[in-house]
Amino acid sequence: MHIPLALLCVSLVLAPGCSSLPAQGDSIRDTTNSIINIAQITLVHIKKLRTELPVASQIEHSAPSIEGLTSIIHELGLLDNELQSPSTELLSQIQADVSSLEGRVRSLAVTLGCSIQARPGRRISDNSYPDTRLHLTLTKVQLYLDKFLLNKDKLKVC
Repeated sequence: MHIPLALLCVSLVLAPGCSSLPAQGDSIRDTTNSIINIAQITLVHIKKLRTELPVASQIEHSAPSIEGLTSIIHELGLLDNELQSPSTELLSQIQADVSSLEGRVRSLAVTLGCSIQARPGRRISDNSYPDTRLHLTLTKVQLYLDKFLLNKDKLKVC
């Protein structure tokens, strides 16, 4: 009789710790780590794709500033839209990565209570010079993600 009662008491004491949901801090840390991992994986996909594409001339482009979650969401939305252009169909994996990254950052912003803007509207892109457009888009994404990883502390700022 004492053993079942003792087991019941032990299970009631241990149950809250075993079955509780992760703390919000753990969830935010996990989401942040996931975002960083997706960005790193996307850069690997870009480097792999660059080895398969014909060599392009050096394209000069500067990445926009990274101020916090709101600006990251906006820029990733613009890049995602650009990656959906017909002239960039070779970039479908990278587009999927950027779209996933934008969704994760948006989710983190909601969790942190940041005010977020609607997704940027899709612009009709000029489809002349598709090879140049492809390389330019790839360069934009790569430069932005490189800068993003250097400024990953901005994932804590709205």
